[in-house]
Amino acid sequence: MRQTLTSLSLQTSGEGFTDLTARLDAEIGGSGLAQGIAVIAVQHTSCSLTVNENADPRVLADLGAYLRALVPQRGVRPISGQGELRPWLHDDEGPDDMPAHIRTALTATSLSLSFDNGRLLLGTWQAVYLWEHRAQPQRRRISLHLIGA
Repeated sequence: MRQTLTSLSLQTSGEGFTDLTARLDAEIGGSGLAQGIAVIAVQHTSCSLTVNENADPRVLADLGAYLRALVPQRGVRPISGQGELRPWLHDDEGPDDMPAHIRTALTATSLSLSFDNGRLLLGTWQAVYLWEHRAQPQRRRISLHLIGA
């Protein structure tokens, strides 16, 4: 058994999805490990990771629309929909700051995925995405911990 720990850096284009699959596979392939587990973790509190469909871009558009509806930028109302809008208190980095933190809390900041023959074991229509929750482009860092043989 061996392990490696790598840090990846990437630039997002703002809110939306960045496919990480090819980059992760390249790191896994270059590690010298053929089979094992990859622990992928994003090191930020306003973006997340997801495994989702890579064939129809409407899936990603619908996911984004759903999360924006669930966590609106302007603030929160009671679940019943009745009552006053309560603006977010935390807005140190702009109006999308607190919604991004909540969206991250509702999704995932790490994934554990198996790999074989130097590639992630994903389904035919699956990809690993960084899901950016901030409106503006961001520099993001991801740790990739590989354990295997």
